[in-house]
Amino acid sequence: MYRAALLSCFVLLTACGFRLQGRQSLPAALSTVQLIAADSHSDFTVALLRSLDASGVRVVDHVADDGAIVRIVRDEATEHVLSVDARNIPTDYELVYKVEVAVSAGGKELMAPQPFELSRIYSFDETKLQAKEREKDTLRQALARDMASVVLRRLSSL
Repeated sequence: MYRAALLSCFVLLTACGFRLQGRQSLPAALSTVQLIAADSHSDFTVALLRSLDASGVRVVDHVADDGAIVRIVRDEATEHVLSVDARNIPTDYELVYKVEVAVSAGGKELMAPQPFELSRIYSFDETKLQAKEREKDTLRQALARDMASVVLRRLSSL
């Protein structure tokens, strides 16, 4: 009975398209990649490099004829005030992470510059300034990791 229940759960999970997060299968054209970014140490660039490496992509400094070039055209995190209290002190912010990525291989453009955007809202308390600054940094890094996953899924569809 236990084995039948376990087997039926396994069949249901595979039938619905469930797949563990992790390695993305990328097309053969993206097996060797040169990553070009204005800021090679930004949260998004570092997260994208880690994701590409986890997917088995070889990242090189200069690509040969058979490799692809991934250009990060835009990589920025901005912050907007959403609400203020009666003393005109911000209480809620929206953190927006925007990137624009283009891909070319063999002299052909595989993906024109395509924008991606993610945002999160967080509260602010002036009495807990250091904690809220750390929360903002952590949230920005999480947005960059999420953005790298989104971009990698888009690259896997090329």
